Amino acid sequence: MSAGKILVVDDEADIRVLLKEILSEEGYDVDVAADAGQARASRARTTPDLVLLDIWMPDTDGITLLREWSAVASEDCPVVMMSGHGTVETAVEATRLGAFDFVEKPLSLAKLLRTVERALDAGKRRRLTGRSQVAPLLATFGKSRVVQQLRTELTLIAPLSAPLLLVGEPGSGREALARFTHESSPQATRPFVTLVASAVAEDNAERYLCGAASDGADVPGLFDQAQGGTLFVQEVEDLSPAAQRVLLGVIETGVWQRMGNPRQLPFNARIIATTQPGVEDRTGSKGLRRDLLAHLSALRLRVPPLREYAEDVPELLRFYVDRLVDAEQLPFRRFSVAAQNRLRNYPWPDNLRELRNLVRRMLIKGGSEEIRLEEIESELVANTPTDEPLVKQDLLALPLREAREQFERAYLQQQLLLCNGKVGQLAKRVGIERTHLYRKLRSLGVDFRHTTDE
Repeated sequence: MSAGKILVVDDEADIRVLLKEILSEEGYDVDVAADAGQARASRARTTPDLVLLDIWMPDTDGITLLREWSAVASEDCPVVMMSGHGTVETAVEATRLGAFDFVEKPLSLAKLLRTVERALDAGKRRRLTGRSQVAPLLATFGKSRVVQQLRTELTLIAPLSAPLLLVGEPGSGREALARFTHESSPQATRPFVTLVASAVAEDNAERYLCGAASDGADVPGLFDQAQGGTLFVQEVEDLSPAAQRVLLGVIETGVWQRMGNPRQLPFNARIIATTQPGVEDRTGSKGLRRDLLAHLSALRLRVPPLREYAEDVPELLRFYVDRLVDAEQLPFRRFSVAAQNRLRNYPWPDNLRELRNLVRRMLIKGGSEEIRLEEIESELVANTPTDEPLVKQDLLALPLREAREQFERAYLQQQLLLCNGKVGQLAKRVGIERTHLYRKLRSLGVDFRHTTDE
């Protein structure tokens, strides 16, 4: 039996051949990819137990690909970065994004094999405790009203077979909730198959999803893999038009057929999809089909951003500390009361993913057992882009004058939109004399002329 599945991503053919030979001799099942596109396709076909990822590649660099995976992929697959031009900054960034380790080229095979063993062991520990890692999101952190309501709704939804649409911001835990729903359903022992919507090419959508009949043999597609279980579609808006047509046809008819084979096969997997808020405004010719959205919204659940249940942040911090200490053998540290209070009032623009990554950075950084407020302040990004919604701006990190200006700018921009760009209406709405309001808009850099034109 294979000791594990490893995906090697490197644009140098010699490196790919060498690593495949060596790792195969060690008993591993090895797949290789020459660039980011091939790597995405490989991970879409099957989930590896470990990825060896080169940083410097011509089309999409490894850090960018790791950032993409950290945004959508589960934590069960460790990633080890490889580079012949490693720097401290690159290693720190890779670690921040969740990389398990960082090895330099030319590769020391003895060190590489030790790193592979350690990474695979860590991945196994995560998978063994995976079911208990999803549940605490709903059970342990159930003190806030928001999470209690979420738990109640998911408990009612889980036994049903209708499609489910999870609407929430990136990093808000949508995949964890999808897995929880699957594991709480009658299909819990059946496959949970992930479809990364952006990985399905327009000209290959039907073959990728339905499979094909070739030389008398069936080549399975994603629908085959999901039979009897759950098909999880990440960011359904990213599906190509062809993929949307295929998925819509399967939902409407309940059957599908492989390319080159007229035999119709029943589709009996549940579909759970994710999308971001405001999806209705992005439907149409260049976005998600309205009829597909209607079918996927048979059951619909809003996933709240972390800032809406900030009272649970202290427990989440303790949970991720314990989890990362156990899974990655990181040194134990605890957050001081002042640090916890600061983080309860942080807007968490990237939600749970940002919290987990912050905890990982603080543990890797090391130091005294107590994580002080000063350390947290140095980690948080103070210059949140001013075009972010006000709820995502970390005003507590700014001096009073800058915080006031950011609030006033965001407040007036939103009010101006509500007034259809008419400054006269805005003056009445906000209670400011019109001449003074013009000066205020100019001083804050609010382009009221552009808004009025629109």
